[in-house]
Amino acid sequence: MDPQDLSKLRIDRKPVAANVKRRRWTRQLVYAVVLGAIAVAAFLFYQRALSVIAVEATNVVSAYPSQGFTALNATGYVVAQRKAAVASKATGRLEWLGVQEGSRVKANEVIARLESNDVLASQDQAAAGVNVARANLEQGMAELRDANASLRRSRELIEKKYISASSHDAVVARAEKAKASIASLKAAIVAAQANLKVAAVGVDQTVIRAPFDGVVLTKSANIGDIVTPFSSAVDSKGAVVTMADMSTLEVEADVAESSLSKIRVGMPCEIQLDAIPDARFAGSVDRTVPTVDRSKATLLVKVRFTKLDPRILPDMSAKVAFLEKELGADEKIPVTAVNPSAIVTRNGQSVVFVIKDDKVEQQAIQRGAQLGDLVAITGVPAQIKVVLKPTHAMKNGSRIKLSAK
Repeated sequence: MDPQDLSKLRIDRKPVAANVKRRRWTRQLVYAVVLGAIAVAAFLFYQRALSVIAVEATNVVSAYPSQGFTALNATGYVVAQRKAAVASKATGRLEWLGVQEGSRVKANEVIARLESNDVLASQDQAAAGVNVARANLEQGMAELRDANASLRRSRELIEKKYISASSHDAVVARAEKAKASIASLKAAIVAAQANLKVAAVGVDQTVIRAPFDGVVLTKSANIGDIVTPFSSAVDSKGAVVTMADMSTLEVEADVAESSLSKIRVGMPCEIQLDAIPDARFAGSVDRTVPTVDRSKATLLVKVRFTKLDPRILPDMSAKVAFLEKELGADEKIPVTAVNPSAIVTRNGQSVVFVIKDDKVEQQAIQRGAQLGDLVAITGVPAQIKVVLKPTHAMKNGSRIKLSAK
């Protein structure tokens, strides 16, 4: 073979090396661009994170102007001044119950009955005894009339000497005896009538009546239960129902003995019930119980409602604000209030920062009176969440995140 032909079989490596270098430079350029983009993204993310402000939030609430002149606060419960566990003086089985929880009853209204067959029989027996006593009196009166007639005849005969003195004396004795028996027979009637009255009382005791106008709170016995006034027997019931006079509802509040100097009888009060949080009820101090609870160092103060509401029920928990003065008509209307730490000044204007998602919106407001730990404001509705203690760097549209308290 011709050597010149073999030289044509060699591979020229110079162009290949140039291509490899070119591809390597391109790959490094791509890596640099990607790393640069990552660095820019990280920088932007870091800058964005630095711009988010951690804040605490508080709510705009509805408050009452009375908070501004509250001398003392206390807690207690609604109770009925007139309350009774209604039972029977007799022992027997409950055969009828005409009320249930929540029933309204009038004074002397029959609310339950016990079985009364035995006492009714005793009453009938006593009534028969009265009739027997009256019949005996009639018989005695007849004997007295006959004795008096015999006495008149005997007197006529003794004057004419037709009978002996001993016979006349016997007639006189019989008349006096008949007269004396009348008094005894009349006394027997009175005794029989007393027995009848006792039997009637026994029958009446099987009828359970409401002692006053009120509402049944609880039912303690059911038909068929044995009711006894002392509830000493096994499975017996003492009271049938418990009822209360709802017109005598009041609040019993515990007041620390160190604060008694701030309270006086007739002092105006504002009552808030946990069960009715959107209402405030006017009241006044009615009286204080002159006994200190040693374990709690408190005195019981009775606060009466100025006007009762049908929603008020016994045993509701209550908060009582003892006021320094009587509330005016405009002071009974709730106002919008907020923690004063949420209010800052921007360009000479009082503002709050309303939280909307992850941003804040600056809202101008008007400050009002101080209401205890709050301050009245206008310009922002209640139930809105605002920033507590805004920083100087915060402005309209600032990004925020809520921090855990």
